[in-house]
Amino acid sequence: MNRLKLLILVFVLALSIPLAYFVWSAYRGLEQEEFAQLRFFAETLFNEMEQELASIVKQEENRAVDEYNYTYAPSGEGVSESRQTPSPLAVSPKVPYILGYFQNNPDGSFQTPLVPPEGNIPASLGQVVGDLEMVNEIFNGKRTAALAEPVTPETFAYKQEETAQSASFEDKFLDFRQSRRQKSHLGTEKKRIEAITPSQAVNLAQNEEVRYWTKSNQKKAKDQAAPPSSYPVQATAERETQFAFDKEFAGERHPMDGDVSKSADFTDSRAPRLEAEVDPMQSVFIDGRYVFVFRRIALDNQMYRQGFVLEIDRFLEHLAETHFVRQPMASFARLALNVRDRDRQVSSKLAGVPVENAAFRVERRFPRPFSFLQAALTCENIPESQGRKTLNIMIACLGFVVLAGLFAIYRSAQAVMDLSERRSRFVSSVTHELKTPLTNIRMYIEMLEQGMARTPEREQEYYKVLHSESARLSRLISNVLEFSRLEQKTFRIETVIGTFEEVVAELKRVMGEKLKQEGFALKVVHEATPSFEYDREVMLQVLINLTENSVKFGKNSSAKEIALRIFPDGKWVKICVDDTGPGIPRHALKKVFDDFYRVDDSLTRTTRGTGIGLAFVRKAATALGGKVRAVNNVSAGCSICIALPLKAADWS
Repeated sequence: MNRLKLLILVFVLALSIPLAYFVWSAYRGLEQEEFAQLRFFAETLFNEMEQELASIVKQEENRAVDEYNYTYAPSGEGVSESRQTPSPLAVSPKVPYILGYFQNNPDGSFQTPLVPPEGNIPASLGQVVGDLEMVNEIFNGKRTAALAEPVTPETFAYKQEETAQSASFEDKFLDFRQSRRQKSHLGTEKKRIEAITPSQAVNLAQNEEVRYWTKSNQKKAKDQAAPPSSYPVQATAERETQFAFDKEFAGERHPMDGDVSKSADFTDSRAPRLEAEVDPMQSVFIDGRYVFVFRRIALDNQMYRQGFVLEIDRFLEHLAETHFVRQPMASFARLALNVRDRDRQVSSKLAGVPVENAAFRVERRFPRPFSFLQAALTCENIPESQGRKTLNIMIACLGFVVLAGLFAIYRSAQAVMDLSERRSRFVSSVTHELKTPLTNIRMYIEMLEQGMARTPEREQEYYKVLHSESARLSRLISNVLEFSRLEQKTFRIETVIGTFEEVVAELKRVMGEKLKQEGFALKVVHEATPSFEYDREVMLQVLINLTENSVKFGKNSSAKEIALRIFPDGKWVKICVDDTGPGIPRHALKKVFDDFYRVDDSLTRTTRGTGIGLAFVRKAATALGGKVRAVNNVSAGCSICIALPLKAADWS
């Protein structure tokens, strides 16, 4: 048995190692899948934000150069006041995160489409216009301060930072490096040449010299298509200095160096055309509240800056509310929107659930002109995928099957070995049980042959002993033979219908002398029972076995009494044998009916037996369509009850 246990242990270890590796690999794969799913949706969230930022940039890039005046020429034809219409920017912005629009002129002056030409500021817009003037002054101060120190491209313009990330699930299938590199700037990435009309130039410059030149030479310019550099605006030293600042401000080359892209179509000859250089959108911090997002317009060596003022806190709140707060992701993740001025964090917005120990983090630094904005999504408890539940069920089922199989193998092997050991003990016990009566018979026969019984009374006594031992030997052999027939299902049942009286009478006759010699009293309680079907010889053998067991194990009891009770119980007739012996250990109440089983205690070690008596009782009761049960009495001893059906069974 120890060898079997060792083999099962080795088998379990050999099976557990690859199974544990399989389970670990499966969970590892699911964990990577969960990370990849969350990373994909986080990137999707950032892409949606980036698309909104790109739409803002595109909208600003598509504005006409003169829209930042109170009136502008939508058709771009003529300079007549009657053809001028209010600018779409002359009203308060539709979105709450834009304070307003204004233009910073080459001399640092300020103009906004919110103020009419006569200069009357509406009362409702007074605070907004004042804030825009303040932004313009701070912006001019930043320009002056920048000229006083060496300026690098990183002074006001931000580089796109790429967050180092480990290879994710989607990287196995798609290479995003090229597409990410192309998103270093939202909108156009290079300066462009845009064709404008004289009326647009007048609206843009608000300059009397340009206005006079445009009116007096419009026809000549139309015929000769005069280049834009021909109108008489002189570049002063201050304007050259401003241009140098703007050149460093964006970290790019001057368009005269050749890095420009022409996007205008000059085939339309209905009006004279001028050329303005338009830079990509860029941004600069004003203070902790505002960011100025603008574009540069170069016209006749003059630099104009047009754009809008972004309110940082409202802008962050808008992004969080629009793209994250109403999403299911907000129930288990946190979004952090951070605004940074160089290496200093200016403002932040947090949304979602608190995260203490982040197990997952994805960051995005948005392209210019919103490179000041950084988004980070963190998560502490990553949602489990559906595959994890399926895997758990499969592992549980597999573990149960493996353990149940090993347990069944172990129990089967143990049962076989136990049966083998019981058979071995049975052979030893039968040999002893056969040897004892044979020895007694041989001894008494020799005593009779030698004439040791000198009186007739002594001879009769010897004969009784010989009869008792021979009957004992006969019953033992009969038990073995009948048990073998029952086990091999070759036992023939010959039933009769009666009230069990003849079986009780035969039991008294067979066991009377034995009970008298051992000092036991047999008490029969036979209640009125209807006739039922049973095998007379089988039931007699069963009762003899039960009575002999009571005598064998109750020799040392103070009260030597055996009760035989026969009574009806519903559809059954119960035949119970009660004794006053030591009883049966609780754990062995069911096992005592197993083949060759004997309780291992001090009493059984001093009392011989074959272990087939109660096994024969169970097999006989089952063959008659009944059942058997053993229970310990409340006071002392035990009761073994056989239940036989009242209705006759079909034994054919």
